[in-house]
Amino acid sequence: MPKPIIAIVGRPNVGKSMLFNKIIGKRLSIVEDTPGVTRDRIYGESDWCGRAFTLVDTGGIEPRTDSQILEFMRDQAQTAIETATVIVFLTDIRTGLTASDQEVAAMLLRSGKPIVLAVNKMDSTGAPDPDFYEFYNLGLGDPIAVSAVHGHGTGDLLDAC
Repeated sequence: MPKPIIAIVGRPNVGKSMLFNKIIGKRLSIVEDTPGVTRDRIYGESDWCGRAFTLVDTGGIEPRTDSQILEFMRDQAQTAIETATVIVFLTDIRTGLTASDQEVAAMLLRSGKPIVLAVNKMDSTGAPDPDFYEFYNLGLGDPIAVSAVHGHGTGDLLDAC
């Protein structure tokens, strides 16, 4: 049986590469505060509770753009979505729910693949930020609070995958 493939997708600068590195346990993806650093798909191997899987980091999806680079990044993400067993849709609590998030969610729903919604940059433990609940509006089920920097919530995320 082939290993499952988990693709991490979302808007630029939500922390996809940081989460990817945290899960695979090494710095394979470059992490920068500049949008567009990750352009191609990057693959890494990991396991959770004895189950091996392939993780895919993607560049940010910007649904409406005239930039050829952003269009290329969106095409690369689309390829990752098509080959994935499950998709992690990563969003960002600091920017909140955006129109682009809603467009990406609609695109992911059209894929027919299982989607796990994660809200990143939830860096403190305890009661979630009240803005966390607005992500229910995406219609993707219960969001999972994660911190790619600290690793909080990654176990819950991988359990859901």
